[in-house]
Amino acid sequence: MNSSFKLYRFLYYPVYFFISIFYRIQVIGKESIPKGAAMVCVNHSSMIDPFLIALAFGRDNQMHIIAKSEVFKIPIASPILRKLGMISVNRGELDAGSVKITLGYLKNNEKIVIFPEGTRVSTDDAISAKSGAVKLAERAAVPLLPVFLPRNKPLFRKVPVIIGEPYFVEKQAVKRLPNDYALLADVLMEKIKLLGSEHNPPKIRHSESSVRN
Repeated sequence: MNSSFKLYRFLYYPVYFFISIFYRIQVIGKESIPKGAAMVCVNHSSMIDPFLIALAFGRDNQMHIIAKSEVFKIPIASPILRKLGMISVNRGELDAGSVKITLGYLKNNEKIVIFPEGTRVSTDDAISAKSGAVKLAERAAVPLLPVFLPRNKPLFRKVPVIIGEPYFVEKQAVKRLPNDYALLADVLMEKIKLLGSEHNPPKIRHSESSVRN
């Protein structure tokens, strides 16, 4: 167990107990989480989202979260975030350095969390998704895992984290064009949104579980 994972596991329960004061996380579809590497793709509306995802996936699933570089400019937080395995990106785009780090984690059978919208979106208005997630999933031959979070998260209420079915972006003999990746990114966002529209507690067939692991 590397030092990054040790720190992640050490901080998991303190963060869990703090977040649980304000939110009660309901995990739906946890059985769909693949073992090993995956690109975990989530819609984004709040600064609390990365914490909710990390807690929902459990203490034994270290989540390497891709975050904008501004977050890493906070003097005290920056070394801790890097030690936890978070990945810095510039202007919402994966540069060569962040791509190398991300592929390294995927090769090591670890999970990456990415927000395809590239920024926080507080409404359900359509926004073009970034294609970085599908490009990396294709290159590393790992599954994309769509996850939905409600945009409205009232304090002291239940917050569902809905995990969909993993799927692969198959490599093609002919190189894909930028527009092809844009279409694949739109498909990914549609899968994420569909999870939210299908969420109806009495009809949910997926298992529900506590975030404690």
